[in-house]
Amino acid sequence: MRIVVVGSGGREHALAWKLSQEAEVVVSRGNPGIAREFECESDLDALCERFEPDLVVVGPEAPLIEGLADRLRAKGLVVFGPGADGARHEGSKAFSKALMARAGVPTAEFRTFQDPIEAKRYAEARYAEERQLVVKASGAAMGKGAILPPDLAGVLETIEDLMIRKSLGEAGTTIVLEERLMGREFSLMSVCNGSEFVSLPVAQDYKRVGDGDMGPNTGGMGSVCPAEWVTPELIAKTEERLVAPILHAMREAGIEYRGTLFTGAMAVDGEPCCIEYNVRFGDPEIQSIVAAIGDGFADLLLRAARGEPLPPAPVQERCVVSVVLASAGYPGEYRKGDPISLPTPQEDARFFFAGVGSDGVGLLTQGGRVLAATGVGASVAGARAAAYRAASGVSFEGMQYRQDIAL
Repeated sequence: MRIVVVGSGGREHALAWKLSQEAEVVVSRGNPGIAREFECESDLDALCERFEPDLVVVGPEAPLIEGLADRLRAKGLVVFGPGADGARHEGSKAFSKALMARAGVPTAEFRTFQDPIEAKRYAEARYAEERQLVVKASGAAMGKGAILPPDLAGVLETIEDLMIRKSLGEAGTTIVLEERLMGREFSLMSVCNGSEFVSLPVAQDYKRVGDGDMGPNTGGMGSVCPAEWVTPELIAKTEERLVAPILHAMREAGIEYRGTLFTGAMAVDGEPCCIEYNVRFGDPEIQSIVAAIGDGFADLLLRAARGEPLPPAPVQERCVVSVVLASAGYPGEYRKGDPISLPTPQEDARFFFAGVGSDGVGLLTQGGRVLAATGVGASVAGARAAAYRAASGVSFEGMQYRQDIAL
């Protein structure tokens, strides 16, 4: 089997690594860290013409929202990733929340706004009733579009920041204000073939930049698979109440969804509630998931992309913890161009490269999230120890990472 993985981040490095255990893999775009292991080609069309892949796996959400999967399918390629119609779940939180409501998916009470004055009036009314709100940019914001202000003043400031100052560009032109729920979050990745789905082992990520879930939201500072506190009963309820109904609603709307449906869920009083849907594998969740599962991942994605009956999902064989190493200043303005020193490889850990560049000699920091140290073990504690041993051997100017992943 020949597979092209599209993207340039840690998620795509992890996907390429796992898929290469069952197939010949080439990466479209990539980065200098990925290029240490895989052939990377910037021109996707030329690559597909030369390589003649059996499957194209689109990693990031942006090209899916822009219709890349549709364009490739029109050329006769088999693609894992939803078309632009299905990718609206991530391209428009307003669309996604409205579809949740129609499908009867349990989610937080919400309102959508395009007028900042109306949004502020609604926020003031809700806080007068002693309700707390989350502010979400409707458009795709690379995992940073959900803001949890501490009080009404923070909500009003965030509305101005998104809608008037346009801190997230066009992504914040429309916003969603929703009731703040209290509970524990988890991530369920379901592989869909247009009519059915199977779910990969559940994971948990850590969004805030600082220990103890302090500081601003990020794209994710670490992950663990499995999330041991998530019971089989909770997973079954999540599939029944959050995954199946939204896929049914999409089919009724004429959307044939072939790709990953990433359900960001929260356990509220023991019951699953949908926080959001994403249309790609989570980053850094997938780094932990692919290192935890056994064989059959490539075959599963190929069958889903073809719309064929799905085999059982690969089973979890080990515990995995991933720790993201980030540049100084992230998630705000961050340093770039600092040399990265890497340790001698260890058997129970590896690195997945994300925001890295090269000076022709070695790797340099180029993004906010630079790389993930991923450790494996027979237990979460063992995997955590392996991940942090690997992380402690990396150095670059201003490196920051959380110390409490998987605790």
